[in-house]
Order: sequence, then structure tokens, then C-alpha cells
Amino acid sequence: MSEPTREAIENAIKSYQEPHLGRDLVTAQAVRDITIDGGRVGIAISLGFPADGVRAQIAEAVRERVAALPGVEQAEVEVVSEIKAHAVQKSLKPIDNVKNIIAVASGKGGVGKSTTAVNLALALAAEGAKVGLLDADIYGPSQPRMLGITGQPESRDGNTLEPMQRYGLQAMSIGFLIDEETPMIWRGPMVTQALEQLLKDTNWSALDYLVIDLPPGTGDTQLTLAQKVPVSGALIVTTPQDIALLDARKGLKMFQKVEVPVLGIVENMSMHICSKCGHEEHIFGEGGGQAMSEQYGVELLGALPLDIAIREQADGGKPTVVAAPESRSAEIYREIARKTAAKLSLQAKDYAAKFPRIVIENN
Repeated sequence: MSEPTREAIENAIKSYQEPHLGRDLVTAQAVRDITIDGGRVGIAISLGFPADGVRAQIAEAVRERVAALPGVEQAEVEVVSEIKAHAVQKSLKPIDNVKNIIAVASGKGGVGKSTTAVNLALALAAEGAKVGLLDADIYGPSQPRMLGITGQPESRDGNTLEPMQRYGLQAMSIGFLIDEETPMIWRGPMVTQALEQLLKDTNWSALDYLVIDLPPGTGDTQLTLAQKVPVSGALIVTTPQDIALLDARKGLKMFQKVEVPVLGIVENMSMHICSKCGHEEHIFGEGGGQAMSEQYGVELLGALPLDIAIREQADGGKPTVVAAPESRSAEIYREIARKTAAKLSLQAKDYAAKFPRIVIENN
């Protein structure tokens, strides 16, 4: 029996559609190497997103397909993650030691944006990435409470701040520098300056992703921040109700205006499940996030239930991903994290395919 050909192996790999990338691994340029030694085949796959929770499943899915080929006696598949820095707005430069910035935004308050931001950051870390979280909501910082962090950050040189550490995250917030009940009575320019200082004067340490919890809304402050922060991609948080979706659309269009790719939509409070009888009810409407996704050609990354545990865990300083890592909600957050990072990993490759003379990805 003759040994398998590289073409046959690639075609076998193509038959597997990686669910987070939404395409096969060959088309996604994730196959780093194929070795053939008689009937023994070795395949090296390099994902552009963290995937500790699904790496074994991906390897097995590829191995099964290749092992079924005529002439293959043994197939070994290695899957690793290599996270690279991606393009930001043309007029801005990336932040030192930060490969990618992901902005989490909402058109209005009260839709669970901050809860999504902290769980997204924790989920990316759980998948194997080095992650930071910047609380950019100067008027209403909530991340110190959600992360259960007290005290003030250190300054070793008198000019820069050391990020606070919790649950494997590096974190910074104006809430670390002021009393929790002190109101921030600042005008827009002061808010913008404060955010830039928090971002650039923090000694972030070799981050794959910095998640920024943006203030709610789409006013002058939010637009200015979107123009001054070097963002690789944005995520829009909404609820299914019509009012929230109207404002979420404004948020999406704001990012389009400043040339920041929208990686996807997260629908919070998608349904309520009664803790006593298990009855499901769409109390804020149904299908709104999916309709918005289809209207704008942006993926619905996930839908989370209206669950008292999510609120209690965030208020208690231990968000769902670390408080209940085996729960269904934690798995949804991790799936959202994998899809978000996978979409970001594809952007440079898709752009380079359209414009091969323009290089927008840096190692």
C-alpha cells in the first residue's frame, strides 16, 4: 500500500469545520506542518486564539479524519496556540507589552456590559492567554468590586502604576485610586485624559489581550475614547428588548465609523429560567440579538440567561468563570471568549488575502 499524499491529508483536514473559526483549518492557514513517513503522519496545527478547553477535541477531530485515509497507519496531531498582535486604527500605535485590545461596549447602561467584560477576561485567561482588564468607566467603575480587589496600586518609579492582580488577571481602574463612594464630577476632556493615563501609564506585563470595559453609551466621550485607544476589535453587549437593541446598533455604528472591527454581539438576559420549576420565559423579548446579527453581518457570539447566580457572584467579587467554572454559564462565557479571539485571529488573514501587499499583522 502506497503512503498517503499531502494533498489527500489536506483534503481530510478540510473536511473538519473548526466551530470557532467557522472554517476549515487549511483555509484558516492554521496547518503549520505535515510530515509523512511511510504510513505515519504528523500534523502540527497552530491556532491564533487560546483554546485550552477544546484543544484535545480539535486534535482528535483532525486525527480521526486523517487516520481514516488509505495508507495511514498512525496519525499524530499537535495543536498549539500562537497569539499575535493585530492591526489597530490607522492613526494610532499599539500599547507596549499589549498585543491586542478588545473593547466591550454597550449602547446603554444596565445590560450587563461590565459583568460580560470581567467574565470575558477571565475566560480568555482560563483558555490559556495572558490577560489584562482596564475599567474605562470613569464615572462608575465597577471592576474593583467585581474582582474583589481593595487597596491602591503601587508606583515603583513615581510615574507609572503597577497593575493590581486577581484570579490571574492584571487589572487597572480609577476605582483603585479613589474611594468607592466618591463621585467623579469631570467633564469629557478630563475623562479622556484619565483613561489615556490609566492605559499608557500602567506597566502591563506581556499581555495577549487587554479587555477594556468602556462606559455605556455612544456620546462624545465614548467616540473620543474609541478614536484614541488602539483597539483591535470590539464586542457589543445587549439584551433582547427593542430599546436596548436600538442603542446597541448605535454602538456598532460608532465602531464602524472609527474603523474598529466589531467581532460580535453578546445577548445578555436572553431568557429567565425559574429556579423552582424550570420554566423558561423570554421576559425581555426573543431573538433580538440574532436579528441584529443578521442585519449587520456580525456573529452572535453567545446568549446568557437571566441568572441570579451571575449577579451574586459578580457582586461578591468572584465572577462566574472562577466562582462556578463547571457551570453552564461559565462554559458559555468561555465559548464567547474562544469565538471572540478566533474572529480576531482571522481579521489579519482575511485582510491580507484581499490586499496581499499590505502587511497588518506583527509578531
